[in-house]
Amino acid sequence: MSDLRDLYQEVILDHSKRPRNMRLPVGDAAHASGHNPLCGDKLTVHITVDAGIVRDVCFQGSGCAISTASASMMTEALTGRPVAEVERLFDAFHSVLTGQSKAGDVTLGKLKVFAGVAEFPVRVKCATLAWHTMKAALGGAQTPISTESAS
Repeated sequence: MSDLRDLYQEVILDHSKRPRNMRLPVGDAAHASGHNPLCGDKLTVHITVDAGIVRDVCFQGSGCAISTASASMMTEALTGRPVAEVERLFDAFHSVLTGQSKAGDVTLGKLKVFAGVAEFPVRVKCATLAWHTMKAALGGAQTPISTESAS
């Protein structure tokens, strides 16, 4: 189990040091901003949907290693998926991180590296910030979201 945990930590560190899709969007994109006041994480997620398919997801901002890695891996996981599938993945990810489900109970793919975050409740908000912000962007949110008001 230690080897697996080490591998998961390496994946999170890699995405935090070299985040994927940390950039401005190409063309028009829906966007929302999010803030985790407990950790200081702030980011904006940009998402482009065409014909019900997520064509591009990117983000900008700053945050702790878990927040940045989660945003990076989220952008890779969501690109090319139908919006309905994105919403199911959000629910599964959130359920595992909040301890409502086990990582083996749902299909998370590479995102299961975050399952261990559930053991550290204060870090759950770091890992879910990008996800809540992405969901706000899909919903056309006009005001920034905060982890202190996200469920």
